[in-house]
Amino acid sequence: MSAKAKLKYVLFGAVFAGGFASLSLELAVMRQLSGFVGSTAVTASIIIGVLLAFMSLGYYRGSTVSIRRNRIRQVLAPDFIVIALMSVLASSYILIDLYFWAMNGLGIRSNVAQTFVYSLLLLSAAPYLFGKVTAVLSRYLHRFDRNNTGRIMAVDPVGSVLGSILTTLVLMPFVGVNHTVMLIAAAALLTAWLLGSRQIVLMLFIMLAAFSLNRDRLLFEVYHIVENNAVSTISVEEADDGRSKIMMMNGGGASKVSEDPEFRFGYVRFVEDNFISRLPQTGTPKKILIIGAGGFTMGLNDDFNRYTYVDVDASLKDVSEKHFLPEKLGDNKKFVVQDANQFLKESGELFDLIVLDTYSSRHIIPLDLVTVEYFARVKARSAPDGAVVMNIVGSPSFSSPLSQKIDNTIRRVFPFPLGRQVIGSLPIFSAQSFCTSGSTGAEVRLSRPQPDVCLVQSAGKFRCLHD
Repeated sequence: MSAKAKLKYVLFGAVFAGGFASLSLELAVMRQLSGFVGSTAVTASIIIGVLLAFMSLGYYRGSTVSIRRNRIRQVLAPDFIVIALMSVLASSYILIDLYFWAMNGLGIRSNVAQTFVYSLLLLSAAPYLFGKVTAVLSRYLHRFDRNNTGRIMAVDPVGSVLGSILTTLVLMPFVGVNHTVMLIAAAALLTAWLLGSRQIVLMLFIMLAAFSLNRDRLLFEVYHIVENNAVSTISVEEADDGRSKIMMMNGGGASKVSEDPEFRFGYVRFVEDNFISRLPQTGTPKKILIIGAGGFTMGLNDDFNRYTYVDVDASLKDVSEKHFLPEKLGDNKKFVVQDANQFLKESGELFDLIVLDTYSSRHIIPLDLVTVEYFARVKARSAPDGAVVMNIVGSPSFSSPLSQKIDNTIRRVFPFPLGRQVIGSLPIFSAQSFCTSGSTGAEVRLSRPQPDVCLVQSAGKFRCLHD
């Protein structure tokens, strides 16, 4: 193969690598940020908007760069080194945590402001260079064959598509988000080396930084992280002087298990004491559906009734049994890995008790699980004399627009009297410490198909008006 042909394949490989790394970086960053600012359409639009804006600037810059035939590699290789460096800085969990700690310390607590500043500081350089590289290569290869422009427009999206599919379906689920960050940096550095860069010391330093900041041992020692996949960042740590364990998922308190029942999360204790413990322990076992499995603590000690836990994170059962629960789940407990809406649509089973527990913090509220359609599907899966209990993270006094909208949505599906119990403040985990936030409360709502079944008295005691 001639030197010219080899160079052409290397340059097309650089186009492919740029497309692959750009999408992989975007997805890794959005996944890492979800525990800090949530995964709403607003935060996603900010990240995507900034990325595309700077990529456009890169395209323009690439149209003005002076390129010579024998210097094309020297022009592009340093860009991929910078891309590798910025990928490490932008998507390493420990650095993201430090950023949000600093922003909170400065009094900047708006999710929109935090995401926008983060994107400008850390997500601008890499997409700018991606755009510049693509434009420069398009101009350079066009000189030798006009058809190369079309080929570049094909190769770049192919890299992006593969970056999207492999990152979400293979890399993050099976090797973890932190290891995906290492691979993105490695891919960019490998491309720089193929382009002729001999900055070996600098490239080794960047790769060492990628490994050091994202190694499993460091994340466990600093944050107690035991799982970091495409869906959840899960940590488990001790509390209450070693008498309890708390499982955190994406920055929010998901579950708590303790040798002392009084140390359970308040809303879990309320649901178990007022619903699960009152179910008969003889005759035909009741069917209970838990949407949002967490650490499988809801009904943990009930060995009689039949439980179905539904969650999208396939790792939850193994992680909980290995790191969190005192023993493995009993035979009366089944775990279904499926989207909640999909399960409700496909399942023809009716349940005597349905517990909705998918909102772990005010940042992490799946928008598809607060719709009229979702609650209607929940209602359709409730047995004629069954009950639906919802743990809602919001303002107990309905002072926030979100709390008002969720309440209105629920009442459209369950128009009859709703029971409402304010449990108090829901323990949440900030980026720095475990604390109690007084601005968010956990509400437990009860509804049954008959309009006059029961209410929850908000003064703190549960009582049935009609039984």
